[in-house]
Amino acid sequence: MNVFIGITGASGAPYARRLVQALLAGGHTVGACFSSAAPQVTGQELYGDLRMPREEVIERWLADTGLPAEQLYDSHDFGSPYASGSALWQAAVIVPCSMDTLATIASGAGNNLLHRAASVALKEDRKLVLVPRETPLSTIHLENLLRVRRAGAHVLPAMPAFYQLPETIDDMIDFVVAKVLNLLGLDQTLIGQWDAGMARAELPVAD
Repeated sequence: MNVFIGITGASGAPYARRLVQALLAGGHTVGACFSSAAPQVTGQELYGDLRMPREEVIERWLADTGLPAEQLYDSHDFGSPYASGSALWQAAVIVPCSMDTLATIASGAGNNLLHRAASVALKEDRKLVLVPRETPLSTIHLENLLRVRRAGAHVLPAMPAFYQLPETIDDMIDFVVAKVLNLLGLDQTLIGQWDAGMARAELPVAD
């Protein structure tokens, strides 16, 4: 599968990195794009430096993910294949998805490659997965989420569960990334499928 990954300035950079790693490990083609604010947040959340130069953040991120540099597109590169419905890519994931990006997608507008790829996915009836990471949510946020869902997007909030009994932060990241892969229809081994054996017998089930 050929998948576009859009990374915004919302909190959640570890999800994007892990998703790209998992897709590449599975033999899939990935094109990625940072919004203007994303490198600063990525520098803070992955490398502990809010002031890390953009070029250094990108260099380290490419090394971490294994993504070839030529597959990371500038946010205003409208010559990218992901800006065109005529290019035969299959899916787009915006992870994390900021509320600004959500609002733009919901309005049908687009002034960068992330918006355009999402718009193409919707109009061409391709998979579009939005991974919002915001709290609390205003009425405007909720209405925009409903609007994109009605337009055909999948909304997958970054809400790790605990029934898998996570032991590390990486386990919680893997849970969300596995859910994205499931929505894309791709095989994944990051988390197991639910079965009765996962439940602890000593814990009562609430009504």
